[in-house]
Amino acid sequence: MKDNFDIFFRRKPALMLVALGKVSKARYGSVLAKEVDCTYSHAVKILQALEDLKLVGFEKQGRIKLIKLTKKGKEIADSIETIRRALQN
Repeated sequence: MKDNFDIFFRRKPALMLVALGKVSKARYGSVLAKEVDCTYSHAVKILQALEDLKLVGFEKQGRIKLIKLTKKGKEIADSIETIRRALQN
């Protein structure tokens, strides 16, 4: 089993957290997958791992699931964005 720490050193999961952190409303998985340039099935796999870590939650609206950051997820997304900005300077 992979160490949970590994997930933050992969590009797509980090980009997903940052993308979710940029808006306060819940997002569709398909839209999020397009934003971080990955397939929907890959996005779902990543989101399931993030849900296991309690970083994202799913809100069901009919047949559609919306994704939203948890408080812990928001804190981590903000930290990743801070590191990203520091590396760009």
